[in-house]
Amino acid sequence: MSDPVRLSRRVADLARCSRGEAEQYVKGGWVRVDGRVVEDPQHPVGGEAVEIDPAARLETVEPATILLHKPVGYDTISGPEPAARLVHPATRWDADGSGVRLLQRHFQRLTPLVPLDRDASGLMVLTQDGRVWRRLTEDGDEIEQEFVVEVSGEIAPYGLHRLKHGLSYGGRTLPPCKVSWQNEIRLRFAIKGVQGGQLRDMCAQVGLGVVAIRRLRIGKVSLAKMPVGAWRYLPVGERF
Repeated sequence: MSDPVRLSRRVADLARCSRGEAEQYVKGGWVRVDGRVVEDPQHPVGGEAVEIDPAARLETVEPATILLHKPVGYDTISGPEPAARLVHPATRWDADGSGVRLLQRHFQRLTPLVPLDRDASGLMVLTQDGRVWRRLTEDGDEIEQEFVVEVSGEIAPYGLHRLKHGLSYGGRTLPPCKVSWQNEIRLRFAIKGVQGGQLRDMCAQVGLGVVAIRRLRIGKVSLAKMPVGAWRYLPVGERF
């Protein structure tokens, strides 16, 4: 049995390429060890069979951003039931049209962003990309979010007008937002800088109970028809 060497070295010998190029092949998920994809260039190999995918391309592996349709009962940023645990290869949306190749490294060090109440469902963002992190944290209060809120009860006189402008929450006067009836029991909110519990409290101030809350959009990125519990990649070129 041969002495173990780094996988990148074995790949460099097989492909007759530089060690740096070999590492790109490995990190890109193009290399199998005894039939199993290994993405760690430092992985030790001895007598195992090492194969390079014939379709292998030299390309930089970009950090991933994942969009999840969070179900009710899961936590976004912190809590006992993190929604991040729902993100794994088996739950990727079948209709994901991002063109991003699935890699195991995409599920490591994902940071959840843009809080969403535990009792709400809808679009959630998890990222490895510092650019996305900065956009959604530093500019977060300036990015419009869209929600559909199912309500019960009778709205107070001038209630719709007050929802748009005239309410306060957490001791501060709320800035104007866009609110309209989607149908007899659903309100659509387009709002910036929304805080935890705010939508439920706003509705209560005009006499409405909240049955369900679903986030449809963050900036220019929408939930679309992605089913509950599924996720897709944010493709190159799609911006919040």
